Amino acid sequence: MTSQRGVRWKVAGVVAVALAASLGVSGCGGDEAEAGDGTFSVGHSEPDHLVPANTTSSYSFDVITELFDNLMTLTADGKAVPLAAESVASDDQKVWTIKVKPGQKFHDGEPVTAQSFADAWNHAAYGPNAMGANSYFSYIEGYGQMNPEDENAKPEADKLSGVAVVDQNTLKVTLNDPFSQFPLLLTYPAYAPMPQAGLKDLKAFEEHPVGNGPYMMDGNWERNKQIKLVAYPGYTGPRKPKNKGVTWKSYSSADTAYTDLRAGRIDVLQTIPSAKVPEAKRLLGDRFLARKMSTTDYLGFPLFDKRFDNPDLRKAVSMVIDRQGVNKAVYNGDFFPADSLIPSIIPGHRDNACGELCTYDPAKAKQLFDKAGGFKGTMELYFSNSQPTYAQWMRIVANSLRDNLGITDVQFRQVPASDYFSMLGDRTEKGPYRQNWEADYPSPQNYLENMWGPDNRMGWENKEFNDLIAKANRTADQQQAIALYNQAEDIAVQEMPMIPLWTWAGQGGRSKKVDNVEITPFSTGLVATEVTVK
Repeated sequence: MTSQRGVRWKVAGVVAVALAASLGVSGCGGDEAEAGDGTFSVGHSEPDHLVPANTTSSYSFDVITELFDNLMTLTADGKAVPLAAESVASDDQKVWTIKVKPGQKFHDGEPVTAQSFADAWNHAAYGPNAMGANSYFSYIEGYGQMNPEDENAKPEADKLSGVAVVDQNTLKVTLNDPFSQFPLLLTYPAYAPMPQAGLKDLKAFEEHPVGNGPYMMDGNWERNKQIKLVAYPGYTGPRKPKNKGVTWKSYSSADTAYTDLRAGRIDVLQTIPSAKVPEAKRLLGDRFLARKMSTTDYLGFPLFDKRFDNPDLRKAVSMVIDRQGVNKAVYNGDFFPADSLIPSIIPGHRDNACGELCTYDPAKAKQLFDKAGGFKGTMELYFSNSQPTYAQWMRIVANSLRDNLGITDVQFRQVPASDYFSMLGDRTEKGPYRQNWEADYPSPQNYLENMWGPDNRMGWENKEFNDLIAKANRTADQQQAIALYNQAEDIAVQEMPMIPLWTWAGQGGRSKKVDNVEITPFSTGLVATEVTVK
C-alpha cells in the first residue's frame, strides 16, 4: 500500500524544486512604485492559486501569508508559537486540543471560529476537490476514507473523522499516529481558515481572497500584473502592519525584476539572479539582503538498479564531489557546502554530521570505489533544464568521476522540468539524479521522513531508520525527539542512498524607500508587516 507520507513527498518535493528554481512564468511589472502613500512593492513570480489549500507555491505563499493568520506561526529561529490560536496542546501527541482566539473576524466581517478551520480542512482533504495541498492533511484521522487509493473509487467520507468542533472556539484533532511536530505543521499556509462565502464560490474567492490576516485585498487579482494589498483596519492580531499596504508585482524574467529594483520601480526583490549577484552587492551596498535558506540540493541514487547497491560506491561518489570548488565556480562562493542531511537553519542540524563522507577526498574515494568493485556501464546523470547552474555543476561532477574514479562513460540526461518529476515518480531514471528539498516547516522530520522514509524515491529501505523516525514523532520533548531524528540521520549517512551537496543562499535587495526588510527562510518569506516606508 502506498503510504500517505509517500504521497506528501511527491507533492512537496515537486514544488520545492520547480518553483524555487526560477523566478516565474508570468507577465511583467512596470508601474513606478507609489511614493508617499505609505505602501511599497515587491517583485516576484505570478502565483498559481490564492486559495490557501490549493497551492504549494512559494510565490502564492508570499500573498497568502499576509492575507491569512494560521493557528500557529514561526519565530525567527523556527519555533512554532500561537497566532490565531490561544493554545495547541496534547498529552499523547495524537489527540490535540486547539483553542481559537475569540473576537477575530474575516475581512468580510464573518467571525473566525473553530468551524472556520474545520470546514477549510475538510474541503482541502476531500479528494474529489483536487486541492493542491491535499496530502498535507494525511496526518489526520479519516484522510484515507476521503482519498481512496483507486482514483476512480468514490470516497467513503467527505469529512475528516479526526476533526471535531467542540464549541465555537475549540477544535479536537485526532491524528492517525502520534506526531509531535503537529504544531509546526499548523504553520503551513494550507491550514488557514476559510469564510463560508469562499467555500461556496471558490472561483470568486480565487480572484478576491477574503482572509483573517493583517492585510486585505485592494481590488481583484490583476492576473500577470499585480496583487494589491492594504492594511486591514479591523485586524486585532499581533502582526499589525507598520505600513499602509504592499503590492506584489508579477515578473516573467528575473533579470527584468532586478533591473526594476535598481531603477526604483519596485522596492523589494527576494531573489536576485545568480549572475547579477556580484554587481548587486557592489551597487546596493547595505541594501543587498543576504540570508541562509532551507533549500538543499542532493544527488539521489536509483537503488532499484542493482549497480548502485553497494554503499561504498555511493560513498565514493559523495567523496569525489568538490563541494567547495562547485560553490566557488558556480555560486560565487555564496552557497553553503552540506555537512549534514539537514540544513543549518533547521533545529536538529549538527555541524559535520556527515563527516568525511561529505568531504572531498579523491584518494579515499578511489579506495572505496575499488572496494565496491567499481562501476560497469554508462553512468547517467539526470537533472532538469530549469536552471543553467545545474548543468554547470553536473559537468564538474562528471569530470571528477572520470578523472578520479576512472568512470570513462559519463552521460548527461537533461530532462524538461515538466517531465522531470513524473520520471522520478515512475522510477525510469538509470543513474544518479539531482533533487532538492525546501522546508515545509522547520523540523528535521520534514527532511528525513519525506526523503528517506517509506516510499522514498531512491527505493531505499531501512527498518531501524523508520522505527527511529516513528519513535521521534511520538516523543513530546523536542530535544529528545531531535536526538532520535539525529540517530536516524546517522543511519542514512552511513548508507548514503542520497548525497547532500549544498544549501542555497538567499540573495535579495531593497530600494532606498524602505527599511526593516526581513526575509525569512521559511514559508512566510518576506515579513511584509514589519517593512517601514520612508
